[in-house]
Amino acid sequence: MKQQVYNTALYLRLSRDDENYGDSVSIETQRTILNQFVKENGFHVVDEYVDDGWSGTNFDRPEFKRMIEDVESGKINCIITKDLSRFGREHVMMGYYLEFYFVEKDVRYIAVSDGEDTEKGLSDFVPFKNLFNEWFAKDTSRKIKACMSAKFKNGERTFAYAPLGYKRHPDIKNKLAVDEETKWIIEKIFEYALLGNGAGKITKMLVEEKVPTPGYLNFKRDGTFANIYAGAPQEKAYAWTIAQVKSILKDETYIGNTIHYRESNVSFKNKHRVRKDKSEWMRVENTHEPIISKEDFETVQQMIASRKRVQKEVKETQIFAGLVKCADCGWSLGISTHASKSNPYKYFKCSRYSQYGKNHCTNHFIKYDLLYAYVLERLRYWTQQAQLDEEKLFKKLMAACDKESGNIRKKQEDDLKKAMKRKKELDSLFARLYEDYVSGKITEYNFNMLSERYQTEQAELEEKIKSLGDELKEARENESNAEKWLDLIKKYSDIPELTAPLLNALIEKIAVHQAVKKDDGTIEQEVEIYYRFIGKID
Repeated sequence: MKQQVYNTALYLRLSRDDENYGDSVSIETQRTILNQFVKENGFHVVDEYVDDGWSGTNFDRPEFKRMIEDVESGKINCIITKDLSRFGREHVMMGYYLEFYFVEKDVRYIAVSDGEDTEKGLSDFVPFKNLFNEWFAKDTSRKIKACMSAKFKNGERTFAYAPLGYKRHPDIKNKLAVDEETKWIIEKIFEYALLGNGAGKITKMLVEEKVPTPGYLNFKRDGTFANIYAGAPQEKAYAWTIAQVKSILKDETYIGNTIHYRESNVSFKNKHRVRKDKSEWMRVENTHEPIISKEDFETVQQMIASRKRVQKEVKETQIFAGLVKCADCGWSLGISTHASKSNPYKYFKCSRYSQYGKNHCTNHFIKYDLLYAYVLERLRYWTQQAQLDEEKLFKKLMAACDKESGNIRKKQEDDLKKAMKRKKELDSLFARLYEDYVSGKITEYNFNMLSERYQTEQAELEEKIKSLGDELKEARENESNAEKWLDLIKKYSDIPELTAPLLNALIEKIAVHQAVKKDDGTIEQEVEIYYRFIGKID
């Protein structure tokens, strides 16, 4: 009888938490045990897969995924690990791989130290071992959190990179020390803020003065962020953003405090980070030497809060809020006031240009009064057309709907086809799954687990198909769209002034182009109005 040849994968995994338990689970120890085992048993090793620093509570690991791809391609048909916990610490997914996936793919799995081998039959204790491994990961996570909390309360601070203006303390672990070479940047930013400058103005001044950014300083010192700065134009070194400046101005690090638990993982299994409410933050005061006095810091916070209140008051009168866009880059046009004593006026300007300068866009400047007058004139024009010749206007709206909705309809049709194809595949998969369960090829446990997944995806697809169908139906109903807008515009037979409800009811967006100066000295500027339901008709 011909002996089966096993093309073997050696899988090794070590999480950062495992490192606390010494050499018994180190990568080198795992490698020694596995190499000795395959040598004694004559396995043909195809490749070694090592996930160093990856948790076993999820299976989204780079080398693990590469190994599964090699299983799918037929490159390997045997996987060996030191023990079950090296493969994973999530008992549901462990059950899926051991009892369903490996069986379906005809893959032999061996956990050396646990004495488990799918070819010989797994012991009845495997589900309990997997549960224990998951419990161990949960308990380890709890202990680490308690340990970190104690460190934080003691004034220690963990960080990958020291904040701008600081460096790692040369003598004390997990502590910051003032960086004399860069603290001037922090002092400059707060000095500008105390003079009444907002984050946008400070950002512009830092760029103009060629003050290096935190990322660029790390690149010059340690070579980090080479993917961003290596070979990049010199301007990249000074590419400050408003968000960076705002973050520095609000950071209590600069008055000697440390804030912990701004974010946390969803759970020990799910490493997705979520923002926590301020009430759940941990604030530890006087953990290191401050750069900014508490008095100056508080003054800046009051100025920021005051500026926000002013903006909120102004915003109440901003009837164009969210509607005015740059025709070239798509960013919103910000509104400002030209504070001239003799002739003050409000105007719009591209926010991307304001933040990044002429290399990214142009100003797209337009006075508020001019835009107001133009939009009011166009809306009055369409109300008059609706009163004078409703049928003629209806035909024009129909033509505009056909032009605007063509591309949208094509994408919706493609998405609908894909969703219906996947639903058909799921229906077939579910039927085969049931047959495998009835014939005893899979366990009731795996049948329930997989059927729940399939049913969930089926429900999501059904909802998506319904939604796409409704959207497609709406996109095709040009006549209905034209009628909707016509009914809307007819409600406003007389428009004495523009209001936010009126604009939002009738208009989707207003695209402002850059003004162009002609040879005769006159200036032309195109403004496009995109109306709700029907798009651009002017």
